[in-house]
Amino acid sequence: MTAAAVNGTSVDLKAAFREVYSQLKSELLEDPAFDYTEDSRSWIEQMLDYDVPGGKLNRGISVIDSYKLLKEVNELSNDDIFLASALGWCIEWLQAYFLVLDDIMDNSHTRRGQLCWFRLPKVGLIAANDGILLRNHIPRILKRHFREKSYYVDLLDLFNEVEFQTASGQMLDLITTHEGEKDLSKYKMPVYRRIVQYKTAYYSFYLPVACALLMSGENLSKFVAVKDILIEMGTYFQVQDDYLDCFGDPEVIGKIGTDIEDFKCSWLIVQALERANEGQMKVLYENYGKSDPTSVAKVKAVYAELNLQAVFAEYEGTSYVQLISSIEAQPSKAVQEVLKSFLHKIYKREK
Repeated sequence: MTAAAVNGTSVDLKAAFREVYSQLKSELLEDPAFDYTEDSRSWIEQMLDYDVPGGKLNRGISVIDSYKLLKEVNELSNDDIFLASALGWCIEWLQAYFLVLDDIMDNSHTRRGQLCWFRLPKVGLIAANDGILLRNHIPRILKRHFREKSYYVDLLDLFNEVEFQTASGQMLDLITTHEGEKDLSKYKMPVYRRIVQYKTAYYSFYLPVACALLMSGENLSKFVAVKDILIEMGTYFQVQDDYLDCFGDPEVIGKIGTDIEDFKCSWLIVQALERANEGQMKVLYENYGKSDPTSVAKVKAVYAELNLQAVFAEYEGTSYVQLISSIEAQPSKAVQEVLKSFLHKIYKREK
């Protein structure tokens, strides 16, 4: 990957980032710890190409962006670019591992505009083992490229801890939304926040910045306030996601929202339950989680009566002001720039 690509346009950066994926994949397919057969190598290659590089790659690329801002240089060396990209891909591998298994648990049909991996006739529940392999590729990549680095153990600790937090968040989500009878009385703001923070915010927002901080030679224990800000940002991001699921334009967001049908513990239903009168509460309890269009329309009508679009607009404005104020209280200008770059990517987004 050339430094020119990274210091050029975002299109160049994405293309250069993808080149590193190809190298990491080749290395994994030649890993001396396992004696691959032609069939097994072909399976892993197809599985990786199907599940790992298909997303927006925001999490992975933000490791490079953050590292560049922390170094306070206009250009990074080719070596630094490669290492930051490799860590970015480790996050994309982690995401793929979670999504492959998440889709099985949720009995989903599509992901990123294609059939879920486990839905392919030749795959089925082999996908469960593929998820385990995806998770195991991360320490293989880290060992190959970072074992001589002073921060190697910290990287392993970081990925292990964030994986534990994310899996625990997934467990909270599953037992809240799937256990036994559908029970809307569980859907309260503290429950919502806890699920979102653990299931999404740690790996999507904190992990990329923590990787860049470790590469910069920093000690993560000195950045607890930065972690807290990123977790808040991750919560705000998920609230936006929930809002767009209902009120976003499917043409723009690339999918038709199904949070109401799926009985999701969404920010909108939590807000509606806090505000609804007796009649509206009855409508929500009778229709939330049902997949017929009439029931969905009734829930959306209650959202409209409660003016949740205005409630969201107020939440978005307040969150932005609070986040900017917390960011500007950080002593390091470079850290402020990293945090602001994250916030500006997501503020008032439409997809």
